[in-house]
Amino acid sequence: MKKNNSATFALCPRLAWVFVTAVFGLASWIPARENLEWPPTLPDAQTVVTDTSDAFITPPPDMELRAGVTVAVTPPTIDFMYFHGQTYLGKPWSVWGDALAVGENLYYTSIGDHLRGGTSQLYEYNSETRALRLLVDIAEYLKQGDHLPEGMKYTPGKIHSRIDRGRDGWLYYSTHRGSTRGDTTDEQGYLGDWIFRTEPESAVTEIVAKYPVEKHTIPASVLDPDRMIYYGGTAAGNDAPVKGVRFLAYDVENREKLLEAPEGFPRYAIFSSTTGKVYWNNNGGKVYDPADNTIREAPQIPDVRAATRETPQGIVYAFSQRRHEDMPARGNIWAFNVNTEEVTDLGYVQAADHTYVTAMESDPSGRYVYYVAGSHGNIINEGTPVMQYDTRTGTAKVLAFVGPYYDKTYGYTPDGTFGIGLSSDGAKLYITWNGNRRGLRTGSRDWETCAMMVIHIPESERRL
Repeated sequence: MKKNNSATFALCPRLAWVFVTAVFGLASWIPARENLEWPPTLPDAQTVVTDTSDAFITPPPDMELRAGVTVAVTPPTIDFMYFHGQTYLGKPWSVWGDALAVGENLYYTSIGDHLRGGTSQLYEYNSETRALRLLVDIAEYLKQGDHLPEGMKYTPGKIHSRIDRGRDGWLYYSTHRGSTRGDTTDEQGYLGDWIFRTEPESAVTEIVAKYPVEKHTIPASVLDPDRMIYYGGTAAGNDAPVKGVRFLAYDVENREKLLEAPEGFPRYAIFSSTTGKVYWNNNGGKVYDPADNTIREAPQIPDVRAATRETPQGIVYAFSQRRHEDMPARGNIWAFNVNTEEVTDLGYVQAADHTYVTAMESDPSGRYVYYVAGSHGNIINEGTPVMQYDTRTGTAKVLAFVGPYYDKTYGYTPDGTFGIGLSSDGAKLYITWNGNRRGLRTGSRDWETCAMMVIHIPESERRL
């Protein structure tokens, strides 16, 4: 007997309406950006809060760890704070560049209001005094004097590069557009981006190079601190005469461009402090040698999206974003020997399914590597695990699931990072977070607030 479906069809529009009404009704309970307090505050007007909890070493109830991944036995102590320079509703406030730890107590990082008309901010955190200090607001700096030429309406919303320290003690970094469309045009008077340097103690900032690549931003970098060569990977502005990613080698001491070439590194490069060489992959592997100022092919080099500094053993550890023939896949960590130029795939080392890593650090001994996957968001769905890889045993461990605790305790959802640093004694891991304060727990990537953590790694979890 044929079933009559007319009633079902008649109900469909009604069910759809009920569903849509329910969704939008639920959405109305989520606090709007406009209702948030700026700058963000912690309970009782505290600037830093410190916590330790077994919740840090408890996986979310619905999460299944990958085979072989363990969880720390001892929970860390964590300091948590908001960046006070977020004094208005950004579009959004977010972190996109890698950070730097210096010595046992200092950490340098950046955040930005990254859409049109935004700004970038460079900070210093002193873990001994627990003081967070704004060193420079780039938009404010550029609007002083004649730094911003007449007719140039553009200000960079991101420090998307690494922050590195030269042998002169200054911090070096470069800037990048905020919006991916509409900012870097002739109509906006766009000429190009800048290489900056900041002296931390005095907070004096200077322009090292104006528009070293015409009408290009500089989202990627690494500094050779001894030779004082700044390596940049660019992105073409809308009206740039030359398209594609350009490679830039710039002598920051003598303020001189050494080389500009096509097919530079789009986001990250390996730097060998021993040889001074720089490695990346763009339309094939490449290496730059400062000895003769040339680039040659290096077909063994996979895509480089994140890399550690060189370890005492002459190894750089890295992650890829794109698969390269039979080289490491996304989520796999790999080792690069700077002396033999050999690449070794070490396997999958993520807690679960998220693989995108944009910042990583190795400890001073070269044994442990630290990283956080899910840089571009959604990692809250896995509890925002902070990872440690043991190069001696080849195993990965979750040091802390920080998402659920900070969500429940402070109403903040940490959901991805592009900037971390590790203290010189290997005891403190610094992380700058993208996240939100509006009850968005599902990994929507709808960020609006940046925060910072200092994870004090228990000695028992980092034995040599």
